[in-house]
Amino acid sequence: MYPWERVNPSQDSTLRLIHESAKRGHEVSITHPSNLTIRDSVTLSLCKNIKQGQKTPSSIKGFYNTVAFETEMRPLRDFDVIFMRDNPPMDGLVLNFLDSIKDDVFIINAVDGLREANNKIYTAAYYDPDRELIPATYVSKNLEYLLRIIQDSPKDKMIMKPLDGFGGRGVIVIEKAAMQNIRSLLDFYINREKGVSNYVILQEYIEGAEEGDVRILMLNGEPIGALRRRPAKGDARSNISAGGSVEKYKLTKSDKILCEKIGEKLVRDGIYYAGLDLINGKLIEVNVMSPGTITDINKLNKVKLQEKIIDYLERVTVERNRLKGDFRPEDLVDHAEA
Repeated sequence: MYPWERVNPSQDSTLRLIHESAKRGHEVSITHPSNLTIRDSVTLSLCKNIKQGQKTPSSIKGFYNTVAFETEMRPLRDFDVIFMRDNPPMDGLVLNFLDSIKDDVFIINAVDGLREANNKIYTAAYYDPDRELIPATYVSKNLEYLLRIIQDSPKDKMIMKPLDGFGGRGVIVIEKAAMQNIRSLLDFYINREKGVSNYVILQEYIEGAEEGDVRILMLNGEPIGALRRRPAKGDARSNISAGGSVEKYKLTKSDKILCEKIGEKLVRDGIYYAGLDLINGKLIEVNVMSPGTITDINKLNKVKLQEKIIDYLERVTVERNRLKGDFRPEDLVDHAEA
């Protein structure tokens, strides 16, 4: 995960997963990509282990403020589950470390799934010729090509964002009326790092986007919770980290159909836990690294989604131990409604 010191205990989703695991008496460790190492052909990481025997406060904030750790270098294959909760962009070398233990440990999300889906190309490349699920999306680092896409678009507005952004960072609305500024913007996005050119995403502007989006949390191909996010006044981004607000949301029939179609692909690709972002019934992004909103969905619906997630991981562990190499996570689908 990201550094423990950066956790906001009143909002953080990862903290709720850790608290629920500790509360049940599971042995819990946290570590960071920079702590990975290999010694004598064994993949290890310098871990902060939650000390055994200490009382786990019912208050998550109290837990965060009082939990005691001890540091230890641990072989990763000794764990039952590794939950990937680091923020994007992903360091691809992390996946190379995890390749060595992926047959021994249940990794959520799976190494191959993260390799394929850790950036926005995963959504952009989803085959949807009739554009029933995904809005028209273009990915390139060719400035002239992107300018032509904007000029040829039948709509006056498009969404532009960096390929590796998260939390709404860098997402802007562009308009044909401001074409004289768009070349400069594209140049900035593509060449924001000296000596490196970066990919840019252009996406069809969906009517109603100014009203915000819907976040749906998916667990093993099924929706387990959802909310609507409204952007702050004067901002195109609905992300809570960007100042957006949240409202209770109940999935529509078309939402459930989309979840079913996308959910099948997610599980097939080893993406067992993800956040879907929808605008007006269209899938905008699939978040597979560290999707948040657990806390807000819990508050809005008086639930504890972390319980469902840890229940699932416990069942996976039991089945893996029982079936060894024949286990398939998709056999554990919960037919729960958000």
